[in-house]
Amino acid sequence: MKLKLVSFWGFVITCMTGFTQSHHDTIQVTKTNDFTIDGKGSNEIWKTTKWVELNKIDTNATPYQTRFKILYSANGIYVLFDGSDNKITSTYQHDFENLFNADVFEVFFHPQPSTPLYFEYEISPLGKELVLLIPNLKGRINGWTPWHYEGDRKVMKAINISEAGGKMTGWTAELFFPFKLLEPLENNYPVSGTVWNANFCRLDYDSGKMIKWSWSPIKVSFHEFLQYKKIKFN
Repeated sequence: MKLKLVSFWGFVITCMTGFTQSHHDTIQVTKTNDFTIDGKGSNEIWKTTKWVELNKIDTNATPYQTRFKILYSANGIYVLFDGSDNKITSTYQHDFENLFNADVFEVFFHPQPSTPLYFEYEISPLGKELVLLIPNLKGRINGWTPWHYEGDRKVMKAINISEAGGKMTGWTAELFFPFKLLEPLENNYPVSGTVWNANFCRLDYDSGKMIKWSWSPIKVSFHEFLQYKKIKFN
């Protein structure tokens, strides 16, 4: 979603506003050992958790199926996206560009719901990424990009494009989010029983306009963070 980007991560939000929400849908996130990702979700460990469907928000576009899985380890969170698709609508060739103006999967983690500060990640079918820390102060939104984004603070990513009969049928994104990257946020090292708010989304532009999918019940913007559902770490 469209944001103003500011290239610095190291800042402190002191506004504590006591936001609350209640949703009945909670994903139980299973713990695993770390494993290698390949963009296809080939590791057998993925078979231990179920697919979760995203809901299409907008009308008058191809009803592409979109779904995700999630796991975590002592070091970070694994997310696997899968979406049917007939073509790649993106020309962005660099990370940290305005990827939200083209096809992407998106992840939002809000570890401390009492603070209007959360993590956003976008990945394109071309393997380009946008990594942001979002202060959302009564609808005033900025995106802050990470400082020293390297080594064990960098998201691991892998993309796979599926084809049949020489035509594209979909794409998958397999991701690993190290907890060290989330260190500016409170409650960022979950243990068994920890609950975060989160959302998992998709944008597609094959129809010539933005079409949105979301796990949480947003109406217009992916930044309606009070609507994010819960994930519970087992």
